[in-house]
Amino acid sequence: MLPIKNADALFQPRSVVVAGASADPEKAGHKVLSNLLRSGYRGRVVPVNPAGGEILGLQAVPADHIPEGMDLAVLCVPREAAPDVLADLAPRGIRAAVILASGFKEQGREGYYLEQQLASIARRHDIALMGPNSLGLLTPALGLAALTVPNLPPRGNIAFFSQSGSLCFGLLDWAAGNNVGFSSFAHLGNRSIFNEVHLLEYLRTDPETAVALGHVESLEHGQAFLRAAEDFTAEKPLIMLKGGVTPAGARAVSSHTGAMAGSREVYRAAFTQSGVIQVEDARSMFLLAEAFSTQPLPKGPNVAVVTNSGGPGILAADACDATRLHLATPGKATLDALREALPPYASLYNPIDIIGDAGAERYQKALQAVLADPSIHGVIVLLTPTASAQVQETAQAVLDVAKNSDKPVLTCFMGRNRVQPGRALLRQGGIPCYDFPEQAVMVMDALFAYWLRRNREFPAHVCYLRDKARAQRIMDRCRETGMTELVGVHAQELGMAYELPFPEQRLARTSDHAVKHARKVGYPVAMKIASPHITHKSDVGGSILNINSPAEVRQAFLTLTARTARRRPEAHILGCLVQAMAPEGSRDVRIKIVRDPQFGPLISFSKGGVYSEVLGDQSSRLAPLTLGNVQRIIRSIKAFPLLQGVRGRQGVDLLAIEDILLTASTMAMDFPQIEEADIGPILVYNKGALVVDMRVTLSLARLRGI
Repeated sequence: MLPIKNADALFQPRSVVVAGASADPEKAGHKVLSNLLRSGYRGRVVPVNPAGGEILGLQAVPADHIPEGMDLAVLCVPREAAPDVLADLAPRGIRAAVILASGFKEQGREGYYLEQQLASIARRHDIALMGPNSLGLLTPALGLAALTVPNLPPRGNIAFFSQSGSLCFGLLDWAAGNNVGFSSFAHLGNRSIFNEVHLLEYLRTDPETAVALGHVESLEHGQAFLRAAEDFTAEKPLIMLKGGVTPAGARAVSSHTGAMAGSREVYRAAFTQSGVIQVEDARSMFLLAEAFSTQPLPKGPNVAVVTNSGGPGILAADACDATRLHLATPGKATLDALREALPPYASLYNPIDIIGDAGAERYQKALQAVLADPSIHGVIVLLTPTASAQVQETAQAVLDVAKNSDKPVLTCFMGRNRVQPGRALLRQGGIPCYDFPEQAVMVMDALFAYWLRRNREFPAHVCYLRDKARAQRIMDRCRETGMTELVGVHAQELGMAYELPFPEQRLARTSDHAVKHARKVGYPVAMKIASPHITHKSDVGGSILNINSPAEVRQAFLTLTARTARRRPEAHILGCLVQAMAPEGSRDVRIKIVRDPQFGPLISFSKGGVYSEVLGDQSSRLAPLTLGNVQRIIRSIKAFPLLQGVRGRQGVDLLAIEDILLTASTMAMDFPQIEEADIGPILVYNKGALVVDMRVTLSLARLRGI
């Protein structure tokens, strides 16, 4: 992906050209011009219309008569006219452009070529081009409203970007109605030039932006996005909603934007590694944004819950148990302060139940006590509208106490009619107020998770020793022969170049050879069918374990070869592999590599057998893996306790698994020819691991350098 210049001209233009300006109130050119004027834009505005005349009090001019050096051009012209209009404006020194027209690559070949013309013109003239198929953009601090939406939200510190125009229409209307302010707002459209990566680079240094929200359906520059998102989240939170995570949604994305959506697992790994906070719905996005834009981060996991009702307090406690948060035990000084402030029948231990007849003063004293406790990192205040509740007075008390604290305070005033004035007062004062306790807990957990991210150790990359020249010779041989599947001894040869720990094994072409090899390997042995045409030996019953005598070896050889010939008569059988058995008590794990076209190699880890295949219990990260990545990827699967050891069983060598994961990552990064790889079963025991089998799929196009 090429860098672009002049991104600042999109969001901080000193002057704006409206191409296609119109006196017709129904036309986009009239709506954009009207929005610019009524939003108080402080720069120069020039309407462009070949007929000239006056539009909304401004003199319109032809495109070739605009003043030199105008910053931003908003093209409100039909699709077919857009390339010619941009070509006319470009020589006048336009630095950035937004194209509103639709019907480009999302609607077929003709639209695709028109979009390529626009991109070519923009690149030749260093124009930061947003769109086409864009709704426009918004910078409230500058009074810039270069879009057609009638309801404009106020100024705030939340940046929002999306690929969906309809979603933008809905969210802008919702934000205006709920007084949610933005630092900037952008509908990226088809992203022919300007995309999420460029926007994150701009927003990272934007002093008006405290938190960024993004809705994406696809990402076309995965590796560049990862770098930009990691840089951004090191300084500011980034909350994203990914559309098209289901098969039906992915098909809709393709028809909507002309782009492929990508898999749920790849995006989850990409967001996790780059520090992006992924949400499942738009509501959660704004629940989090409200807190991130107003509250400090908790410096630890300990929270206190202050409530006037036991039921909601219990719900909050249950919700905490499913997160990283802990219900803090108040210190002695805190308990003394609470005893003095609360009636004797109040519950002083977390959740702190100040009883249903609590008024504003009781809330104030309880909140002061817990915020002063150094062992408490954040507070959640719950209120139900009891007969004695003083809703507005309590809201004001919360605001008065919270403003003197550097700890996050979240609230939940349950109900609607009676609590609405208090909720409005809290939000006006910068304290989030949620509908239910679980929402407040979810948000506090996200705040703490981001604090952990900001304060984590710098990721340590590891490059394992390997014989890359030997591996390259294997790739060269595959290119010459057209071989794209490496199984058995061929896959093992590649693995040995990376010093993967294979068990001692030998290829036996006859039963007599098998007996000799078994004697050298040492009993007990395992025997497996050797065939370049058989990927999964279990499909043909192609392995026999725990063989303890020469007679058993002969019988196993004959059984395996005959069974395979019967079930797969077209397969070429090389013989059988005779392998050393792994130590007793070994556990089976699997590692898989799948190369994503946008993000690169995805490394997945799972427990063997039904845990991954049936239950879907696996964890994934994108290469290159770091030491922190491999530790988290192993510990993220639900079956991890089985690897640690349960009910007297000894745990396995986790460091050995980490070594294989890091080696697989190195191999995937070294050779883009590797399309997929299955490494497993990997039998892990208390002092090591053995790679029992391996399969590699290569891309013939990449082998040939296409």
